[in-house]
Amino acid sequence: MSTSLVWPTLALAGLTFGVWLVLSQQRLAQVRRHPPTAANFANSAAVQRYFSSAEKPTRNLANLFEMPVLYFALVPMLMLTGHVTLTQVVLAWTFVGLRGLHSVIHIGHNRIRDRARAYLASCVVLAAMWIVWLVDLTLASQGTFG
Repeated sequence: MSTSLVWPTLALAGLTFGVWLVLSQQRLAQVRRHPPTAANFANSAAVQRYFSSAEKPTRNLANLFEMPVLYFALVPMLMLTGHVTLTQVVLAWTFVGLRGLHSVIHIGHNRIRDRARAYLASCVVLAAMWIVWLVDLTLASQGTFG
């Protein structure tokens, strides 16, 4: 059970690389369609304007380095403390699935309501993972020291 969290973690890393590939493909297409000039890279605002066609995957990739950081921090702690449970594995897969749904919505039709629901649900699941670990850790330490 201790390595069961490796699979959803690899899936989340795969999602991140997948979004990066979409972003790279869209930026490369922009460069091919409209070769850049020095003015296109004069400052960050100019770069943002130049690559505006790739705005959605750019922002989504940035999103994948926000809340998921807390997931990537929790996984090794769960493994090191021996608190990988079926509940944590199910929550991890749920979190990764919701992050995947969020990415598909964000890069796709980008309906704010749908995207917000997926995002908030993923945050709730991630918070549940931390809370479950805190409870398990607290109960385990009471058994050790109580």
